[in-house]
Amino acid sequence: MSKYGPIIIASVFTWIGFVCAISFMEAWLKFRAPGVTVPLGLGIGRLVFGALNKVEWVFMIAILTCVLADGTWRSAISLFLPGLMIILLLQTFWLLPVLDARAEAHISGTPPGPSYLHFYYVGMELIKVACLLVYGILVFKKMA
Repeated sequence: MSKYGPIIIASVFTWIGFVCAISFMEAWLKFRAPGVTVPLGLGIGRLVFGALNKVEWVFMIAILTCVLADGTWRSAISLFLPGLMIILLLQTFWLLPVLDARAEAHISGTPPGPSYLHFYYVGMELIKVACLLVYGILVFKKMA
């Protein structure tokens, strides 16, 4: 983890910051702002979470590139990366499109029925942050 360790650590902890700030703060705080209606909040959420997803892929690719370039992809700590990749793939190709369609239906005046999809998303975010945190700490310890 010689020269790539600092890049990995910066990517991991910046990624954690993005997820915590957006998923755990912005997502529900925007609905408390004066004048923000549910359709407006959903429209903002679609835009913000779409952008967050793209930024997360940049972090994932940066980390994977460093791990592959450094030759540490066989190490035990790299086992966190497939889990992170699976979560990101599920969110990108399943959960976000379904949540986006539900938000669009609500915005157009046809609110969808109840769903547990938001709970799945929050659960994945919690697992993602936990994996990133442990992975970042392990990379940091390996560098020390």
